[in-house]
Amino acid sequence: MTDSAPLDEMVDGAGGFRPHWGGLLGALSSLGRGELAERAGLLDQHFIEEGATSLLPGGANIPAWRCDPVPLILPPGEFDALAAGLAQRADLLEAVLQDVYGPQHLLAEGLLPPALVYANPAFLRSCREAAGHRRGPLLHLYSADLLRAPDGQWRVLSDRTAGATGLAHVLENRRALSRYVPELVRARELRRHGPFFDIWQDSLQRLAPPAADGRNPGVAMLTAGHSSPHWYEHVVLSRRLSCALVEGGDLTVRDGALYLKTLRGLQPVDVLLRRVDGRQMDPLEGDQSPGHGVAGLLDAVRSGTVRIVNDPGAGFAEAPALAAFLPALAQRLLGEPLRLAGARTLWLGDPAARAIVGADLDRWMVRRAVDGTVRSITAAALPDAARAELAQRILAAPEEYAVSARMPASVAPCSGPRGLEPRPVILRLFLVHDGRGWQALQGGLARAFPAPDPGTGARPAMGFSKDVWVPFEDMAEVQGPQQLSIPSLPIRRGTGDLPSRVADNFFWLGRYLERLESAARLLRASAARLATTSPSPRELAELKSLAACLVRAGLLDAETAREIGTIPVTRALLRAVRERGRIQSLLNQVARLAGLLRDRLTGEMHLALNRGLRQLAEEFDAVPLGRDEAHGLEALGHASAGVLGFAATVAGLAAENMVRGGGRLFLDLGRRVERAQAIVAELTRALEQPGAASQPAKLEPGLRLALELRDSVITYRSRYLTVLQAAPVLDLVLADEGNPRGLAFQLAAARDMLVDLEGKPGSPLEQMAESLIEEAGAMVRQVAEAPSQAEAAVRLRPRLVAMEDAVATLSDGITRRWFALLPASHSLGPAPAIWLRGAA
Repeated sequence: MTDSAPLDEMVDGAGGFRPHWGGLLGALSSLGRGELAERAGLLDQHFIEEGATSLLPGGANIPAWRCDPVPLILPPGEFDALAAGLAQRADLLEAVLQDVYGPQHLLAEGLLPPALVYANPAFLRSCREAAGHRRGPLLHLYSADLLRAPDGQWRVLSDRTAGATGLAHVLENRRALSRYVPELVRARELRRHGPFFDIWQDSLQRLAPPAADGRNPGVAMLTAGHSSPHWYEHVVLSRRLSCALVEGGDLTVRDGALYLKTLRGLQPVDVLLRRVDGRQMDPLEGDQSPGHGVAGLLDAVRSGTVRIVNDPGAGFAEAPALAAFLPALAQRLLGEPLRLAGARTLWLGDPAARAIVGADLDRWMVRRAVDGTVRSITAAALPDAARAELAQRILAAPEEYAVSARMPASVAPCSGPRGLEPRPVILRLFLVHDGRGWQALQGGLARAFPAPDPGTGARPAMGFSKDVWVPFEDMAEVQGPQQLSIPSLPIRRGTGDLPSRVADNFFWLGRYLERLESAARLLRASAARLATTSPSPRELAELKSLAACLVRAGLLDAETAREIGTIPVTRALLRAVRERGRIQSLLNQVARLAGLLRDRLTGEMHLALNRGLRQLAEEFDAVPLGRDEAHGLEALGHASAGVLGFAATVAGLAAENMVRGGGRLFLDLGRRVERAQAIVAELTRALEQPGAASQPAKLEPGLRLALELRDSVITYRSRYLTVLQAAPVLDLVLADEGNPRGLAFQLAAARDMLVDLEGKPGSPLEQMAESLIEEAGAMVRQVAEAPSQAEAAVRLRPRLVAMEDAVATLSDGITRRWFALLPASHSLGPAPAIWLRGAA
């Protein structure tokens, strides 16, 4: 078997093409090699910008997901046979799980060795204690990896019972192919993916325990968060299944029931679709890693108030050695043989198995018996010394190892630099239990190995995928979801159902976007003045104020700021925008928060953020650091202008695409608070002009700078022509509620949003914002009524500093009122450091 040549999925044994490839071959021929390569490049770009990778600056280093433009086609009859075989296998694994976590007859009868149960890290004793209180199956979603052996039969390589991954990529692959190679998609009528997800969504609703108040079931998906390598999939699936995407810190158990913490209060959760390790579900009864689990969750399961799917202990069935016992277990539990065989597997805790393997270790792949996450070892590929060491480890603890027969996978045509080329493929299929039986996704996910086939049989890492097509048959019955009767939904408008963590992230996304824009305005103004070979005294005065603002923004250090008009300042600014500088830090923060909020952002907003941040990072990276300061300043000004366009695009999309409440409200609130603080801080430094109290003309550079940084020069000129006085400038910058770049506008908008959040006027935070508006107007009146406006303006500095602190206090009040979350609970032992769940 090891030396057999792999089968080709496209051709039959007589050298002809298989019938189900006929229509596709014609479409491929019409495209031609060059066009097919170009489409493959477009697919790669699509996944970078919109799909599975979509890595923003500062994001996690996840391998790029690729989709081959050439699909893998399975004949309907062959696919249906595979689906039926996997459904039987899922029933068998369900029966094994029910016994292991229940009466344990299989252990008592010797059909399962205790070493495969109690030594399995995925066997959760706390789940066994809850066995008598369960309703329905322990398996709800199941997938399996398969390959076609040289004899033409499909073999199961591994079972996925803890949580089948790849469904989001199935959807994205089909969507991408339909967009970039529509000629191929139109060549065949294909079975659709939609019914599978409709069935899945309805089955989750049916799993909910009956609610005493007759409300609709609450369904949520538990994720490890943005740090998870499967975050993209969680976002896509939560949207497709219309369930809340939550983290451990968003949930709490009260009085034996599970709740989601929202701005409206505690909302019940009846079904939890878990996408984290079962051992991390409850820190009181499993892994104590902070941030992932929910204290008391398993106790809520035992009380019957919440269902978790798949069950936290379902990962037990993924043990590689279990495959060696499945044929006998099928006869014992189902009364029939396995319809779909797996690769021949032996558990080396059995002396007879050790004798077989010992005769020729090179024919086998060696695996850990109970841990399917450890990659298999091909003994034949090891050097002599390493192979001998492996044999010694097996002899020392044989019960810890299992072996599977090596066999090459079949090959399928894939797009390559020289046209179509054969590559070995592994197939993953998915099934969901609808309450009556298992329903298969009409398609799947195939992964291609780099040629030549390494012969390991292990599934490849993320990277080269293929869409799986099942042609549609006219006589095939279309399976849809069962009719589900649910109460009428109450009409809701507002922000109450938004989790506190999500609101916090939106708030800080708004703040960091505003910080990025404010930094760009400072850089652009500085670059324009530094580019002047002989700056005037007025420009030097403006540069001094700008330098103070740059220091506050983290773009310049205080020592360099004293060298106004010198080359060191220019070089320091250019360094600040390059890698590891302040600008890069701000871009990373925006990218991080955009990633955290991907499930809450519209497709247009995410695409705008993705493309915009990538482009900005490239433009700032291109700013030269050499001795050509003039070229560097020009590039800096261009990149800064790009930030302003990016900020305007995001703000416009938020205004046009996001509902007035919810995330948009907190996004806008963050922007208003951050802009208000920046206005006061910049004005404070702009008014610091030596000698201005006695010589009003010396205050003019600061006033001009204040108008420029607030983009209010044209408005001022239209009102007052060229006459520059302190009171009119301060009125426009501080007190004019109609100026969208002025302080009063920001505070009035924040006040109105706080009223919306509270649902009624009169809250302490609203009163704080109102008092700040009154203080801004009072400062302008004081300057306007003074005999010397310049002297009065200079004397405003203490009040402006106090106002900057007051805006910061308002921000802190918003955080305490809306975003403060309780720290995660922990079991007895040393208290770990509290993990902050917010974005700041």
